[in-house]
Amino acid sequence: MKSMTCKELGGACSTVFKGTSFEDIVKQSKAHGKEMFLKKDPAHVEAMSVMQDLMKDAAAMQEWFEQKKQEFEAL
Repeated sequence: MKSMTCKELGGACSTVFKGTSFEDIVKQSKAHGKEMFLKKDPAHVEAMSVMQDLMKDAAAMQEWFEQKKQEFEAL
């Protein structure tokens, strides 16, 4: 079992996600992001804005995703 925080995944807080695969952690992170968006949490909304800008460039987004996956695998 490995863990990463919201902040390590580009988010805004220290909430910890745990899983046996990177995909497990991504799923939890997405659910957390949706929850924070619905609560209109300012820090998370800002972090989501940054991620949305990153997603406009498919190559940059893929590079970011691969980097985070490597960080997970190194844990």
